[in-house]
Amino acid sequence: MKIFDFISYLQSLGIKLWIEQEQLGCDAPKGVMTPELKQDLIERKTEIIEFLRQGYKTQEQSIKPVSRDSKLPLSFAQERLWFLNQLFPDNSAYNVPIALTLEGTLNVVAVEQSLNAIIQRHETLRTTFSNINGKPLQIVAPVTELTLPVVDLQDSNSPQEQSERVQQLVRQEAMARFDLTKGPLLRVTLLRLDPESHVLLITMHHIMCDRWSLGILVKELSSFYETFSQGKTSILPELPIQYADFAYWQREWFAGEVLEKQLNYWKKQLAGVSPVLKLPTDYPHPAQPTFKGGSKSFQIDLDLTRKLRQLSQESESTLFMTLLSVFFVLLSRYSSQLDLVVGSPIANRNRGEIESLIGMFVNTLVLRADLSNNPTFQELLNQVRETTLEAYAHQDFPFEKLVEELEIERNLSHNPLVQVLFALQNTKIEPWNLPGLRVSQVLDFDFTRFDLEVHLMEVSSGLEVYCTYSTDIFEPDTIDRMMKHFQVLLEAVLTHPEQRVLQLPIMTEVEREQILIEWNYTTTDYPKDKCIHQLFEEQVGKNPDAVALVFEEQKLTYSELNSKANQLAHYLQKLGVVPETLAGICVERSVEMVVGLLAILKAGGAYVPLDPSYPTSRLAQILEDGELYLLLTDSYSQFQLPETQTPIININQANTVEIQTNVVSNVSPQNLAYVLYTSGSTGRPKGVAIEHRSPVSLLYWAREVYSQEELSGVLASTSICFDLGGRSIYTIYNTRYTILQPY
Repeated sequence: MKIFDFISYLQSLGIKLWIEQEQLGCDAPKGVMTPELKQDLIERKTEIIEFLRQGYKTQEQSIKPVSRDSKLPLSFAQERLWFLNQLFPDNSAYNVPIALTLEGTLNVVAVEQSLNAIIQRHETLRTTFSNINGKPLQIVAPVTELTLPVVDLQDSNSPQEQSERVQQLVRQEAMARFDLTKGPLLRVTLLRLDPESHVLLITMHHIMCDRWSLGILVKELSSFYETFSQGKTSILPELPIQYADFAYWQREWFAGEVLEKQLNYWKKQLAGVSPVLKLPTDYPHPAQPTFKGGSKSFQIDLDLTRKLRQLSQESESTLFMTLLSVFFVLLSRYSSQLDLVVGSPIANRNRGEIESLIGMFVNTLVLRADLSNNPTFQELLNQVRETTLEAYAHQDFPFEKLVEELEIERNLSHNPLVQVLFALQNTKIEPWNLPGLRVSQVLDFDFTRFDLEVHLMEVSSGLEVYCTYSTDIFEPDTIDRMMKHFQVLLEAVLTHPEQRVLQLPIMTEVEREQILIEWNYTTTDYPKDKCIHQLFEEQVGKNPDAVALVFEEQKLTYSELNSKANQLAHYLQKLGVVPETLAGICVERSVEMVVGLLAILKAGGAYVPLDPSYPTSRLAQILEDGELYLLLTDSYSQFQLPETQTPIININQANTVEIQTNVVSNVSPQNLAYVLYTSGSTGRPKGVAIEHRSPVSLLYWAREVYSQEELSGVLASTSICFDLGGRSIYTIYNTRYTILQPY
């Protein structure tokens, strides 16, 4: 691995490197520094030091403070959030709320002093945004004094009432909108439940902070509170610069050669990729999102995590790269896209001056994967590894600027370029350390900024996976199923890393059982010696006066329908209809249509349905291909037919006999009942021949699946040229009636 790639790899793990008194300094998150990695560092120590020295020599001039008398521009990230605030002024999705429960003796004065010290220390907490001549600018107030409001809930009638009131206030505070032009963009409220129990609500707008900033807030509030609660003076070192200085530097730095070099990489990397990930959703994307979100969480156990980490090390990859590769497979299988991108947040704090600042620094890396050649998982992992390392090397380019330069078409219904986010956190925010207090916190509320976000956190028991998703488009069960498929894929790549990714198993054992066994368990006992019309005749004997068929104002009982069908069947037998005889029927939707179908079956023949609304060419093709013995039609439908040599019989003028008794034929369950012609979408339409035993078994299966109430009647609304339409008619054989709906 080249030295540049190796150092990028270390950075992706959260490992920091520096030179101190000619020695290599190193700081790594807990659990990241493996024995193998430590040995690599020792062996490449000289090489790393030389690389870092060269970097220091060529590093751009450090960020310097700028005059506050000049116009202060927004950073690229701030500008995007400002724009979104203009677009959705009532949207609270970019609020960053924290609710802290504080158990113990609380020094309220020290809390207020600590908050004011942090506000004075970080200009971004005293910043508002003004639109001057169509351009947003930062306005930094020299001093802002915060008075901590205290809401006393000690007089609540009951613990339940108090709890409900707390939840109401927490939600109310988290969802209250900010006015970026007036501020303040930091709100704090203290809820007093009793002398030893409080809830501290802190809410900031995302335009002034990111996740890293929360860690700084934790550290500084803990430090200041300890100092002020003891009556001492704070000794935190002064910050070298403020966020406004970074924003000014960023605008200056991303110009000319730097902009061109970075932009050329990203344009080449993302050329031709679809800017929309087409995941199947439960609901269509709304024209304007509500940003309402749901959340799901689950655990990946320690054993599986260790195996994934081992696979990563053997592939000279990080755990993040392996997890991301599996996630790409999941998204590809769901979307049917073989070339796709996801976003991954990166702290973007790669300069010493900005590490201790509260501000909006986080950037979104756009990571692309190409599965078009159905690579093995190992090949995909190698590809993702190279892509990720290159992205880290170009991580400074602001996502907002990238979207602008790529000229991606904007659509309010979804985020530009990236709709799904994937991240692995290997470091947790430091715990709150407020002397004399037990502190617990809640950071997440029910809103989301993407269609789907998947965040993984390395913990002692394995990996915690936390998903947030848009409830505008997804149901909770869908996300549950997707994350179960993700776990199946994780296990599959460990067993078969050389397997082609599109052949990797994705279904859970429960799903496999359901699809392959449960849903295919259609075995049912049915009479092996009965035909369809004979089942109907049995129902005539049981329910002669019950209504069998309804069409508009017409109603026929089982007895009446049977008699009409018998009369026509005897006539058809006289014309020569016997088993395996194909008799066409092209009749408007009517009582006569059902009489004609029954009559053909009773006579022993098999019917071939033709829809009078079909194009003449299709009717001609069926008549020719089917070589029909005769064709039943009516006065209207006869005029829709093409010229044909097939004998035509008008069903309303047929010379029927008066015999109404059931017809005797030699037809058996193995004889044809009907022939349906396909649409011809894959070529010339073909006739599909169906024997009596098939619909008979289906009818008996329906008796087992549906209740008597559900079998009481059915609306026959589809054409008899479709199998479903025929099945609707057959319900009269299952002791229920059929309602014919006119086309």
